[in-house]
Amino acid sequence: MEPDRARSPVKVFPFHVLANTMTTDLRTPSCSRRNFLSLAVASATLAGARPLFAATESTDRDPLLMSQNRVISHAREIGLEVLQPTPAELAAGLSLHRQSLVFDIYGFAPRAALDAPRVTAAIEAGASDVELQDLEEDLGMTQATVEPAEREEFDEAMRCGGVTAIFQNAGEEGQDPLRLMKRLARFTYLTDRLRGLLMRATVPADIEAAHQAGKHCLYLTGNGVPLPATWINVEEELGYIRLFYQLGIRMMHVTYNRRNLLGDGCAETANGGLSDLGRAAIAEMNRVGVIVDVAHSGRQTSLEAAQTSQKPMVASHTVCAGLRDHIRAKPDNVVRAICDTGGLIGICWIPNFLGGSGDLSALLDHIDYAVKRFGVDHVAIGTDVAHTSQHAAAARQAIPKRPRRRRRYEALWPDGALGGHWPRAASLAWTNWPLVTVGLVQRGYSEDDIRKILGQNMLRVCRAQANAELPTVAELTSPSR
Repeated sequence: MEPDRARSPVKVFPFHVLANTMTTDLRTPSCSRRNFLSLAVASATLAGARPLFAATESTDRDPLLMSQNRVISHAREIGLEVLQPTPAELAAGLSLHRQSLVFDIYGFAPRAALDAPRVTAAIEAGASDVELQDLEEDLGMTQATVEPAEREEFDEAMRCGGVTAIFQNAGEEGQDPLRLMKRLARFTYLTDRLRGLLMRATVPADIEAAHQAGKHCLYLTGNGVPLPATWINVEEELGYIRLFYQLGIRMMHVTYNRRNLLGDGCAETANGGLSDLGRAAIAEMNRVGVIVDVAHSGRQTSLEAAQTSQKPMVASHTVCAGLRDHIRAKPDNVVRAICDTGGLIGICWIPNFLGGSGDLSALLDHIDYAVKRFGVDHVAIGTDVAHTSQHAAAARQAIPKRPRRRRRYEALWPDGALGGHWPRAASLAWTNWPLVTVGLVQRGYSEDDIRKILGQNMLRVCRAQANAELPTVAELTSPSR
């Protein structure tokens, strides 16, 4: 889809935008997926920083490019080195990105550095591993509300990314309602405290209002269907779906990596399908207005979920198995079944999942593949990454070392599913969202099609699920109420 043109890449000169991922524990030998992503991007970003590309006179003051953050700046330079856009392509892409409603259909708000003295005090007081995990997650998600430097970086990351809405992971992996509620509470608190910048959207009209106002919003998703395990009856067991909907959750994973009572996760070799309870759960999600997400589900479970759902559903952060046969990839028959519901797939930004060059170009290759086979109306972007504070590594180093910890069952990854050497992984920094738009311009997509991929396709899916009984934020704040 790349038109012929005379190429004259942007000239060398330092400038700026961000990096990737979640809180990093570099000293924990058992490296979780979250920690691996932080390590991979941080090392690729900070090693050997050198200026690669520069803005032209027409773009060097663009708010999407201006940053004094060293991590953001270097990641943007790596991204431009990968794309090598002409000045015209760069200007066109940045302009279109700035005008568009941009929806990360599965991602994370910027992550703060830990409060090292507070974590150290908890360790010295004998806090359990569960307590420490909760404390570190809480700090990473909410420190921007109390620490000025973290708030400044949070604002800068959101500005540089130019993202209107994030379908925010707001529920821990698993089915335990109380565990799911912790992360939900943290992001409810975050949006309550950062109202001038960040709103919590509950209906699609809120997302559109945020775009029109030049603000950002979180639309909340959970990494599991809440099951209380009382087993009184099916209706009682699935009743928490509506409860979490009332709390603001608008999408749920059917499974995470491993088998649960609803179906098989993508890491299970058995590849079993959807259970009877899984079918009942999907019916209840359809009824209540919660989007079905099979991003982490096994292939047969994903296929049967698509055959079961009566409303548009998604694989929010995946890749195309036709290009990279990874456990987190979806084969063509599964993607087609998802599309047949009126739904879509979101292409994620994880180098090992993408394969190939493992960079921004590989991401665009997966978008091209999906568009050509399934149509532009069924493709979106779900990064599955976050910007992490430039102060995070130093804060982590100040915290005492702890013994190795075993990984939780739900998040257990097979050998080889993560890792690898990806020299240009920093090009996939969350704040490089504007460069995705530049890349789509380079590959010859029309402005209308780019807007669909950036956000309009997912907005359509959200509208198909939206419950008419809920008021918009504007209606809630109207003087007439």
